Amino acid sequence: MGKVFILLFLLIAFVVSAVSQSGRKVTTPRSTPPAPIQPPLIPEPEPLLTSAVASRAPLLFLTESFREREISALESGSFRLADFPGKVVVINLWASWCGPCRREVPEYEKVRKAYAEREVEFIGLTTEDPRTSGARVKKFLRNVNFTFRLGWADAQVAHTLMNGERGIPQTLVIDSEGRVVGHWTGYIPRHSGDRLTAAINQALDDTP
Repeated sequence: MGKVFILLFLLIAFVVSAVSQSGRKVTTPRSTPPAPIQPPLIPEPEPLLTSAVASRAPLLFLTESFREREISALESGSFRLADFPGKVVVINLWASWCGPCRREVPEYEKVRKAYAEREVEFIGLTTEDPRTSGARVKKFLRNVNFTFRLGWADAQVAHTLMNGERGIPQTLVIDSEGRVVGHWTGYIPRHSGDRLTAAINQALDDTP
């Protein structure tokens, strides 16, 4: 009898526990949603244009009509590229606001002195407007020893010589027949003079 009573008591306790547990709401923990993917701080570079689109035909030759064009000298008067027959002509395009131009001039002056006895003419053309930049250009020249033949490149002269490349400084080396032997943009510290020397030597070798 006692065993039956104990079993009955355990059964009643089990039922009461089950009933009390059935009223409890069982929840499952929510998983934390993944953090959104942030765009990179530095965006991927745009794809480069193909060479067929990005490249332009190089300037290979200065026509006789262009070489006959009058160029206003910086101080007074004018000159033409045709005024130097039989000579290699170096043209440096510069501007008074251009820091690399200021640093390039001393290297180019050393080259000019090295060819003082050769058939080479050195010309510096500023792309600025003389009506608005005259005082600034004069100040630049007071601070920089630039003894090239200096002149103003008007819009047409600048457009032709720069050939669509708007960077400053630019340098062209032209042989005595009007062929453009070298044309580059920018200044490379301690190397621009060497590059100019190599192009002049090539132009001199090509001169009949």
